[in-house]
Amino acid sequence: MKIATFNINNVNKRLQNLIAWLAKAQPDVVCLQELKAEQRAFPASALRDLGYRGVWLGERSWNGVAILARDCEPVMTRSGLPGNPQDGQARYIEAAVNGVLITSIYLPNGNPQPGPKFDYKLAWFERLNKHAAELLNTGVPVVLAGDYNVVPTVQDIYPTRSLDNNALIQPQSRQAYARLIAQGWTDALRKVQPEGPLWTFWDYERNRWALDKGMRLDHFLLSPTVCDRLVHGGVDRWVRGEENASDHAPAWIVLDL
Repeated sequence: MKIATFNINNVNKRLQNLIAWLAKAQPDVVCLQELKAEQRAFPASALRDLGYRGVWLGERSWNGVAILARDCEPVMTRSGLPGNPQDGQARYIEAAVNGVLITSIYLPNGNPQPGPKFDYKLAWFERLNKHAAELLNTGVPVVLAGDYNVVPTVQDIYPTRSLDNNALIQPQSRQAYARLIAQGWTDALRKVQPEGPLWTFWDYERNRWALDKGMRLDHFLLSPTVCDRLVHGGVDRWVRGEENASDHAPAWIVLDL
C-alpha cells in the first residue's frame, strides 16, 4: 500500500497539478490538506474519474482535509479531532482503508507567536496527542499522516536564523511532537532516511524553492502494529517545481501489507 500526504494549498486551483501527480505516482491512499473549499465544492467527480473515491471535510477559504483511496471506498471513522466541541475548523479526518486506520491532519500553523494563534496550536497538539494515545491503545494498524506544521529537529530545516521566532520551530512545538513520538509512534520518513534534508515545503517568498531552502513539515507516524511493514518512502520534489505548484511537495511511504 502506497500512502501519500499532500498539502495541496487549494484543491480546485491546483486540481490539474493534483491529477498529473496522481497519474504519475499512483498512490493507493492520499491524505490531502488545506483544501480551501467548502464541502460541496470538493472535486469528487474529477477524482472519481481517475479511480479515487474519498471522504472529506471542507471549509470555505481555509483549512480542509480529505482522504482518497484508489479503487475502494474509504470508511470515515471520525470527522474532527475530539476534545473541543466548539472547534469548527476542518483540520482532522480519519478513515479505514483496507484494514488500516489513516488520518489526514492539518495542524494549526500558530503564527504569529506568542499570541492566541500559537496558544491554539499548542492546545490542538495536546488534543491530538491524547487522541493518538487512545488510537495506540486499540492495537489496530494506524498511520497518522498529514501536515503537522512543525519542524521536528534542526536537521529538518535549511540553516537559517531568520525563522527563529516562527511557530514551526519553537521549543514548545518540537516538544509536543517529541511527546507524540514518545508514545510509541515511528517517524516513517526518518526511519527510511535517518540523516540529511527531507524537505517537503518551500516557501513562495525569497526564491526559496530555487535555492532549495526548505523544511520538513509533512509526516507519517506509524503505530507499532504497522511500523515493521514499512518498505520505502520519499518526497516527490518534482511536483513543487511545476507551474502553479503548491508550496508543499507530496510525501509518501510504502507498506507491505
